Amino acid sequence: MLYTGYEFLWLFFTISFLGWVLETVTAAIKQKKFVNRGVVNTPFCVLYGISSIFISIFCRELDGIWLYIGSVIVATVFEWIAGHLIEKIYHEKWWDYSNVKWNLDGYVCLPASAIWGILAFVMMKWGNLILISLFHLLPKIASTIIIWMLLLILALDILATVIVLSGRSRDASRWEALDQWFTRYTARFGQKIYLQVSNRIHNAYPKAKKVEVVEEKSTVFANGCGFHKIVWLFIIGAFLGDITETVYCRITAGVWMSRSSVVWGPFSIVWGLAIAFATMLLYKYRDKSDGFLFLTGTFLGGAYEYVCSVFTEIVFGKVFWEYSHIPFNLGGRINLLYCFFWGIAAVVWIKILYPKVSDLIEKVPMKPGKTITWILVVFMCCNMVVSSMALLRSTQRANGVPAEHGWQKIMDERFDNDRLEKIYPNAIDTE
Repeated sequence: MLYTGYEFLWLFFTISFLGWVLETVTAAIKQKKFVNRGVVNTPFCVLYGISSIFISIFCRELDGIWLYIGSVIVATVFEWIAGHLIEKIYHEKWWDYSNVKWNLDGYVCLPASAIWGILAFVMMKWGNLILISLFHLLPKIASTIIIWMLLLILALDILATVIVLSGRSRDASRWEALDQWFTRYTARFGQKIYLQVSNRIHNAYPKAKKVEVVEEKSTVFANGCGFHKIVWLFIIGAFLGDITETVYCRITAGVWMSRSSVVWGPFSIVWGLAIAFATMLLYKYRDKSDGFLFLTGTFLGGAYEYVCSVFTEIVFGKVFWEYSHIPFNLGGRINLLYCFFWGIAAVVWIKILYPKVSDLIEKVPMKPGKTITWILVVFMCCNMVVSSMALLRSTQRANGVPAEHGWQKIMDERFDNDRLEKIYPNAIDTE
């Protein structure tokens, strides 16, 4: 079941609150005093809310052991990302599982992930239904007002917390364009907020560790694994992925067919994002064993392909690949053999291809490299927007929706069914 927007927001806030209660009670038992365990000041653990929404959308078709496994993978990835984001933003490590067996960077561990999977499974089977039933007991006007008030409060809370803890409130020069009195006032006010938030977080996470950050300016373009490198890897991965799939279809099916995800150029967005995400997630583990990279690539690659399949079906009403005819498949969206391919690809990419591709990218001169990066970003954003509009209009045509707006007429003229069938020959309408 796919909920409405307000229902999803209700689930987000209620589960964030329940997560805050769970975290706060657990911390209170350990520390024998009340502490606010939320990242923000309001009583919400947004990581719980975000994870629950993601699981509710992309794991709704799963059941039994597969629902549990999917929940474990999602919860583990989100906790891993949250830990590294907090480290990057606040330069601190708020929790550490280093003393627990089967941990990764101290941010995730097998026992904790198993517990998160159980909690998510229970929420998907029974919890969501109970919370949605409570939501519908409220008058419609009251529920709408509550949702918008909570959104406003949380948005202001997140904004203030991030700005303050990023250190901006401690730098009076940030306000020098303003009136001197206002500068002094806001600086003092910001300092008070900073101390309040800082004290609250350190009370909630007494074992938080400072993380030393060494920033070095490099004269090499796209050095390391930053924004410019990821953009180039996305484009290269999208292009090579399209070429690889096209050749594979020619060898296995004996025909040449388009495998592109977009209407302009041979680019597979699924492959491009896979390369970009795999590099960001696995870059720091490039010295790990092949077995570690294979298993990580197998699980994450399978989860990623499943999410992409669900996303395209929900948004565009189309399925671009279908594996029901292959043994050991899950809903026709993924299969065991191709998951192993993701694992092999992770090893080959991180160990063999990435170092060579990275070296080639870093040989690009600094100024032209940055210019080309932004040209590629603009081009690909426009490409994806137009492709999305063409696919949405295709779904509308299939449902008999007439072209009343300008964009619909343009899509009908430039990207009719014959042209889209050539670009997306394997697309299957699901509506």
